[in-house]
Amino acid sequence: MMQMQKTLLGAGGLALSLLASSVMAQSLTQDEINQLGNNLTPIGAEKAGNAAGTIPEWTGGLGPDAGKMIGDNFQSNPFADEQPEFVITAQNYQQYSENLTPGQVAMFERYPETYQMPVYKSHRSVGYPQAVYDQVKQTAGQAKLVNGGDGLDNFSHGTFAFPIPKSGAEVVWNHNTRYRVNIKRWYMQAMPQTNGSYTLIKLEEEVGYPQLMDDVDESTIPNTLLFFKQRVNAPSRLAGNVLLVHDTLDQLKEPRMAWVYNAGQRRVRRAPQVAYDGPGTASDGMRTSDNFAMYNGAPDRYDWKMIGKKEIYVPYNSYKMTQREVKYDDVLKAGHINPEHTRFELHRVWEVQGNVKAGQRHIYAQRNFFMDEDSWQINLADHYDGRGTLWRVGEGHIAFNYVEKIPGYSIETLYDLLAGRYIALGMYTEEVSAPQFDFEPSYNQFTPAALRSSGIR
Repeated sequence: MMQMQKTLLGAGGLALSLLASSVMAQSLTQDEINQLGNNLTPIGAEKAGNAAGTIPEWTGGLGPDAGKMIGDNFQSNPFADEQPEFVITAQNYQQYSENLTPGQVAMFERYPETYQMPVYKSHRSVGYPQAVYDQVKQTAGQAKLVNGGDGLDNFSHGTFAFPIPKSGAEVVWNHNTRYRVNIKRWYMQAMPQTNGSYTLIKLEEEVGYPQLMDDVDESTIPNTLLFFKQRVNAPSRLAGNVLLVHDTLDQLKEPRMAWVYNAGQRRVRRAPQVAYDGPGTASDGMRTSDNFAMYNGAPDRYDWKMIGKKEIYVPYNSYKMTQREVKYDDVLKAGHINPEHTRFELHRVWEVQGNVKAGQRHIYAQRNFFMDEDSWQINLADHYDGRGTLWRVGEGHIAFNYVEKIPGYSIETLYDLLAGRYIALGMYTEEVSAPQFDFEPSYNQFTPAALRSSGIR
């Protein structure tokens, strides 16, 4: 933690020196920046609750005393005793339509007998380490969009590039630069058939961030966002295949670099298809590469429009699906995951709409993101095909790690309304451990040369 604090503050100091030398003009006024930590939270959300009292005031989020550690890095559910205040169904969703997205409405209409949204009391549980708040305040107004918003400049390995966004592209960049730390995790991916049958894809993942790696000199990789390695552990026909990605802040300046190791061929190859609408790892065509983590990668194929703030029932505080006793078979059902394990709350979200640029291509001609104001994570995502038909509906079920003070997804789902199938990924309740945040990677773990040893079955 001290290493993280030192590095984040160092990034802020660098940005301050750049500002002082007038390398870049500041995009926010000092009065706007002063709102951070006052009427706005330290990362830019509205601190006050809503007028109806159904969204509470932000008071700092959950602390380490919110629950207890159970073993293997699992945490207890701090809201285990709460019951739904009401349940939205296909029979009553019209009365809640003002606070629903088109994708949610489509799910009720596609699965009228089974899809439900249990709605609980809203808790603004997300909070970050003080070092994050200090860095955001110091660097606010300094990050710059380049190439028409397709890249990011003047932002040295910080977090939340645009705490007070002025455009749709800035909101998207907040998701891509949200606070994250080095992590190692084991999780499953499944693509249930229309009858509910599925095969589990067991994945192992390591992610390293340059500013949090002792053997990486930031000055030599100024445009690097993260290092990512993903290994398939099951089923046996796929076991040993490994993906390696080096992601950049400005992918037009330096495109994403990716490699794959095929265990059957025992060869490492470049993988330019691991980007945009290239197929996701072992996904049976049910998600694209940029569907991972709800959205990732270069935003250059879209024009991004800020629609504005809305109050929406979103999957939140999804601790039920992080409990050791929950089995995948309890969650994965025909059509969609089991509503008994979901939790929805009313929260303010930013809506951003992306439309494919003239001369560009993507299988999603339009995508609408609904992004939680307290974490800048995408909660919900609607994807439209080239005919303007709502095609796929994404849900990111947020759960906050109150010990490490970092939010994540307990499960991500992407529902194909046309095929009647879906993909679910990220659950770890039957794996060897919950995500490990004490992971200390070295650069050598993220080189193409390391792929062969990583892929040994």
